[in-house]
Amino acid sequence: MQPKSKHITKINQRVTRVDKEKLLGQKGVVYWMTGLSGSGKSTIAIEAEHILHDKGKFVVVLDGDNVRHGLNSNLGFSEEDRSENLRRLAEVAKLFAENGIIVITSFISPTKEAREKAREIISQTAAFHEIYVKCELEECENRDPKGLYKKARAGEIKEFTGIDAPFEEPRKPELVIYTGKEEIAESVEELVTYIESQK
Repeated sequence: MQPKSKHITKINQRVTRVDKEKLLGQKGVVYWMTGLSGSGKSTIAIEAEHILHDKGKFVVVLDGDNVRHGLNSNLGFSEEDRSENLRRLAEVAKLFAENGIIVITSFISPTKEAREKAREIISQTAAFHEIYVKCELEECENRDPKGLYKKARAGEIKEFTGIDAPFEEPRKPELVIYTGKEEIAESVEELVTYIESQK
């Protein structure tokens, strides 16, 4: 996406990305977690951040709900707003990664098109890893940690992913974590092990 104004010039920073990555002892990268509401994305991201922090890694978690309290508070859940929501988040994740930070995102990002757009944006300057947090809809509904499925079934929430809005399963994610079949600690360990395996 090109800026609307033609009077914008990019500045060159004196401290380079290489300098920052050397200081941090890590490479800037984005781990884009996708999956249904209630699949465990946020829980896994938060626990993985804690473990990696204790190991001396600088990690930032971008959570879908959290960013809607500030950066994207003006966006709803229409198809257009969801697309813009994910575009902004991809740009933010890219900025963090460009500064040597490990980014773990937790976004439903329900469509293949939206995830491919995020990959396209981020891959311009950083590695992008799609992580599918897989859990059956029935199990997600049983968990329903925020009570959203119940509200969606009652018609109180419209265009809710998995109920009256589609979720397109990733075709070739870099990692699949089957949270419907394992304990949360196992899922967290899978993600941490995967992140630590990347050079």
